[in-house]
Amino acid sequence: MSDFKEITLQGLWKNNPALVQLLGLCPLLAVSASVVNALGLGLATMAVLTSSNLVVSLIRNQVTDAIRLPAFVMIIASLTTCVELLMQGFTYELYEILGIFIPLIVTNCVILGRADAFASKNGVLASAWDGFTMSLGFTLVLVLLGGIRELIGQGTLFNQMELLFGPVAAHWKIVVFHNYPGFLFAVLPPGAFVALGLLISLKNIIDRHLKERAAQAHTHTDTASTGSKRVRVTGHVE
Repeated sequence: MSDFKEITLQGLWKNNPALVQLLGLCPLLAVSASVVNALGLGLATMAVLTSSNLVVSLIRNQVTDAIRLPAFVMIIASLTTCVELLMQGFTYELYEILGIFIPLIVTNCVILGRADAFASKNGVLASAWDGFTMSLGFTLVLVLLGGIRELIGQGTLFNQMELLFGPVAAHWKIVVFHNYPGFLFAVLPPGAFVALGLLISLKNIIDRHLKERAAQAHTHTDTASTGSKRVRVTGHVE
């Protein structure tokens, strides 16, 4: 259980692909102009990363080192094609908007990196959970970035969610700023760089604060354990 807890912390916070490893930045910055685009790409990446880790873990003892990486790429490419076909069948308009970034999931360094660094060396359950948590951490950053850019750039949230969830999501749009003229910089790539930089800075500030609190708690514990010692006096005093 402790191993799965550590895997979760690594994927969501300590070793987050977007905020710490800084992998997959091309789709992260290019597609995150709105929540629906970010969530669509995030879910597609999650499906490929989780399933590829699962398959790689299953075949890890049957693949030699000489063909390990080509085999991993073939697995990832096959799974990406399956996700691409599913999106064409059920969310075609969103697939058209995301464009080339769905096929480019094959080249996402996060997916190949986890397959080689973790799934090829660990069991099926741990590998699947690692893929899920890593992709979930990537998706959360992607959606947060999309929300920030959509809010600042257009003054709305959850616009066009029906592209992903169908007619039931047609009224999910929230207009935060009425009569908002828009801020073009936020929806352009430079705005994505700035927003991601702010998120990375915020994470570093939180980590520094947590580290200082842990150090202070450790200091107080050491002081409490060594500062007060009971002295026993024996003998007679005349």
